[in-house]
Amino acid sequence: MAGERILIVDDEASSLELLEGYLKEKGFEVACAVNGKECMLRVSDFVPDIIILDVRLPDQDGLDILKNLQRREHPPYVIMVTAFHDMATTIKAMRRGAFEYIPKPIDVDELEGAVLRAVKVSKARGSPPGPPSRTPGDFSRDELIGKTREMNEIFKAIGILSENRVTVLIEGETGTGKELVARAIHFHGSHRDEPFVAINCSAIVENLLESELFGHEKGAFTGAVATRKGLFETAKHGTIFLDEVAEIPFELQAKLLRVLQEKEFHRVGGERSLRLNARVIAATNRDLPAMVRAGQFREDVYYRLSVASIRIPPLRDRKLDISLIVQHLLAKINADLHGRLEGVDAAAMKRIMDYPWPGNVRELENILTKAALITKGNIILDDTVASLLHSETGVSRNEGSELSRVSQAPESEKEGILRVLNEVHWHYGHACEALGISRPTLRKRMKVYGIPSKSGWRSS
Repeated sequence: MAGERILIVDDEASSLELLEGYLKEKGFEVACAVNGKECMLRVSDFVPDIIILDVRLPDQDGLDILKNLQRREHPPYVIMVTAFHDMATTIKAMRRGAFEYIPKPIDVDELEGAVLRAVKVSKARGSPPGPPSRTPGDFSRDELIGKTREMNEIFKAIGILSENRVTVLIEGETGTGKELVARAIHFHGSHRDEPFVAINCSAIVENLLESELFGHEKGAFTGAVATRKGLFETAKHGTIFLDEVAEIPFELQAKLLRVLQEKEFHRVGGERSLRLNARVIAATNRDLPAMVRAGQFREDVYYRLSVASIRIPPLRDRKLDISLIVQHLLAKINADLHGRLEGVDAAAMKRIMDYPWPGNVRELENILTKAALITKGNIILDDTVASLLHSETGVSRNEGSELSRVSQAPESEKEGILRVLNEVHWHYGHACEALGISRPTLRKRMKVYGIPSKSGWRSS
C-alpha cells in the first residue's frame, strides 16, 4: 500500500482522529481537512489518490466539492460519508462520480473494503472515470425509504443504472416497491421526459398480451377494427416496465427475446419491422432461475432480462427502516386525505415492528391508510392497528409469521400452495398475500397443478 495517499475531509475532530489513526496503521499516507476550502488546498499540495469526504461541511456542500473534483484532469477516487443518508443524496453522489457512499456511524471494515477497492481499481485502470454529465430532478413523493445497508446498495445501483440503458431485472416479493425502483431509474436518467409505460403481465388475458405489447394491424384478428400501437411503441425513447414478467406465456417469450436481442418487433398481423427505442425494465416476485430449470421460463430470455439486476429485500428483513417508512407513508397519507396525523403511539409502533408484513410496504401503507380514516385524533393508537391487522389477516401474529415462510419451505410449489390455501381456509386474498403473488397468478398455478376450487371460497 506504500505510496497511496488518502485525504480525510470531516469537520468532526473525533472522526478525523479515529480515521487518521486507523488508516495510518494500515500503511496509508494520510492528510486531513476540516472544511471545503482546506480540502481543495490539500488536494493541490498533498495530491491524494483517494478522498474520504463528508457530505455536510461548514462552508460547502460535499456534493459540490465532489463535482469540482471530477473536473480535474486526474480526479481522485472519492468515498462519500454522511450521517444524513437518503435516497436522493445517495443517487446524486453516485451520479456525480462518487466511488462509494458510506453512511455514518462508519463501519471501519466497510470503509477499508471501499478504500482497498479504490486502490485496486486505480492500479488496474490508471485513472478514475470522469463524472456523469447530468444531475437528477426531484423525485420525492414516490421516494424509496431506507437506511439499511441493503437499501443503500439499491440507491447506489439506481444512480449507476440511470446513466445507461441496459436491461434491468428487479426481483422481490409482492409489495416491496419494484415499480418504485423502476421509476427511480427512469426519472433520474437523461430520458426522464420520455414516457414511463408499465404493464402487469399477469393482469392481461393471455391471448391479448401480445397485442398489448406489440400492437396490431387492422383485421389481424376478430375485433381488430383498427390499427393499434402497442406499449413498445408508445414508450418511444422512454422506459417499458414489464411487471410480473414471469407470467408471460412461454410461446410469447420467443417474441420477447427477439425484441431484447434485435431491438425490433412486428405488430400482430403486420409485416413491417418496428424499432425498439425504449429501455426495458422487468420485475418479478418469482424465482426465475428455478423456473428456467423447470422448463417454465426460457433461459435465453432470462439472461437478456438480467443484464443488470436489483434484489429488494422484504420488509421483515429490514426492520430498521420501518419507522422511517411509517413517517414517510403518514406524510403521503396526510397529503392525500388532507389529514394531520403526527404519528403512531409506542405500542402501535411495536406492533408494527413485530408484524411480519407478508404484503410488505404495500400492506403497511394499506393498514396506515385505513387507520387514518378511522382515527379521531392526531395519533394512531395501538387498538386501531391491532384491529386492522386482525381483520386483514384473519389469523394471529404468530400464524401470520408462519404463513410468510410457507413459500420458502423446501417443498414443491403445489404443496406450498395447498398448504397456504388450507391454512387460510381457502381465502384467496389471504393466500395471495402469504404466497406473494397476484390473484390471476394464483388461479393460473392452481389450473396448472390441477388444484380444484372449493365451493364457497372467499376473495375478500
